[in-house]
Amino acid sequence: MSPRRRDTEGTAAARAGRRAELLATAAEVFASQGYSATTVRKVADAAGILGGSLYYHFDSKEAMADEILSTFLDDMWAGYDRVLAAGLSARDTLEQIVVESFRVIDRHRPAVVLYQNESKHLATSERFRYLNDSRRRFEEMWLDLLRRGVEEGAFRSDLDPDLVYRYIRDTVWVAANWYKRGGRLSADDIAKQYLAMFLEGIQAS
Repeated sequence: MSPRRRDTEGTAAARAGRRAELLATAAEVFASQGYSATTVRKVADAAGILGGSLYYHFDSKEAMADEILSTFLDDMWAGYDRVLAAGLSARDTLEQIVVESFRVIDRHRPAVVLYQNESKHLATSERFRYLNDSRRRFEEMWLDLLRRGVEEGAFRSDLDPDLVYRYIRDTVWVAANWYKRGGRLSADDIAKQYLAMFLEGIQAS
């Protein structure tokens, strides 16, 4: 490899690394201060750079939020699709989906908070319409899984699937508001304890 090409690749890698750092900072600011209250200047201040320097990497705060949310959702669905393709029973699939959800929270906690707080508002913009698509896909996945679990005799048939779906969804994802990486319990530990708590309520006797 020529020195010039090596220098170019090194510069590109450094730029990509800096971009990732800035996105992580922006995600934290969006999560803590809210999307509407966040300006490019606030993100730049949190990153320790001038506002003009931030525009070198992103043309707007919408561009930052878009990349933060799409990266989080792409990662979430990649994990879910691996679980769904494994051909597991409904109960085992549910357990693995919950575990994967907590792993996603561990990797993308600020993005999850941003999604929870702002997705309905953002989805009114054409740029963020994919948020609605993901929400519908998420609900369909869970309802199909819960109904399959009833058919397999793994889950109780007297519980409304829509209600069970909302219970699991809200119970799991609200954890992003308090979860801290490196805490006493790992993401997998928390997932296992959540499963132990709510599976007793939906499994067939």
